[in-house]
Amino acid sequence: MLVSNNSYVTPQFFILNGIPGLERVHVWISLPFCTMYIISLVGNLGLVYLIHREESLHRPMYFFLAMLSLIDLFTCTTTLPNALCIFWFNLKEINFNVCLVQMFFVHGFTGVESGVLMLMALDRYVAICYPLRYAAILTNPIIAKAGLATFLRGMLLMIPFPILAKHLPFCQSNIISHTYCDHMSVVKLSCASIKVNVIYGLMVALLLGVFDICCISISYTMILQAVVSLSSADARQKAFSTCTAHRSAIIITIVPALFTFFTHRFGGHTIPPSLHIIVANLYLLLPPTLNPIVYGIKTKQIRDSVINLLHGGKGASVQDN
Repeated sequence: MLVSNNSYVTPQFFILNGIPGLERVHVWISLPFCTMYIISLVGNLGLVYLIHREESLHRPMYFFLAMLSLIDLFTCTTTLPNALCIFWFNLKEINFNVCLVQMFFVHGFTGVESGVLMLMALDRYVAICYPLRYAAILTNPIIAKAGLATFLRGMLLMIPFPILAKHLPFCQSNIISHTYCDHMSVVKLSCASIKVNVIYGLMVALLLGVFDICCISISYTMILQAVVSLSSADARQKAFSTCTAHRSAIIITIVPALFTFFTHRFGGHTIPPSLHIIVANLYLLLPPTLNPIVYGIKTKQIRDSVINLLHGGKGASVQDN
C-alpha cells in the first residue's frame, strides 16, 4: 500500500478472487464462459461484416443492430479474457489504475448498450407508426448523430466512477471477490464512507436505465396502439413480428442487469456471493452471445443475406417496414 501526501491510502494492485467458494471448479466454469465468448466473437463480427457487405441491410434497423453488436463485443472483451486468466492460470493480480480503467469501460459500454436498445425501440416505432416517412426521418446523418450522442452519454456519465474510487482510502483489504473490477465491488473495500459513490451510482442508474426503459415502454405502447388499429390480422402479425428480435434482446439484457443491480445494493447476505458473481458475468456475456443468434433466427432479411453470402450472391433487396 502507498500513502500519499493527502493521507489517502492507494493500493498498488487488487486481487481478483474469481468466484469464492468455487475455486476447485474454476476450470469447469471457464468452459461455458469461453464457449459463449467465442460464439459472441464469431456471431457479432459476422453480423457486422454481413451488414457492411450486404446493400440490402444498409437501412436504419441494421445500422443500429451493427452498433449493438460492436458494443456487445467491446463489453465482453473488457472482462472475459481477464476472467479466463483467473480461471486457467490463477493470474489474480490487477494493477490499481488498470482496475479503474476496466471499471470505467465495463459500466460505460453497458450504459451505451442500454441507449442503443432504446434507439432500436424508437426505430421500430417510426417504422410501424410512420412507414411512409421512415427513410426521411431516419436518415444516415440522424443515425450517426443519435449513435454518437448515445455513446457520449454512456461514457461521460461513467467518468466520475473511477475518479471517486481513486480518492478513497483502501486501508483494510485489496481482495475483490469478483472476476472483474465492478464499481460497487471495488468501493466496498474502502474504509471510508462510500455514500457519495452509492448516490452517484443510483443517479446514473436513473438517468440511463430508468430513462431508457421508460422510452422503450412508451415506444412499445404506441406500437401496440398502431398495430391494434390495423384492419387485417395478417397486417397486425407482420407489423408486430418485426419487433420480435428486439423484444428478445431487451429481455436478455435487462433481466440479468436488474438482478445484478439490486442484489449488489439491496441483496445483503441473502444472495450467495458465488451466484451474484456468476449472474454478473452472464449479464455481460448473455447479450453478446444470444443477440446474433436471436436476430439471425427471427429476422428473415438476415437469414436471406447469410444464404446469399454462402452462395456467393449479392443479396436481395428486401423491404421489412
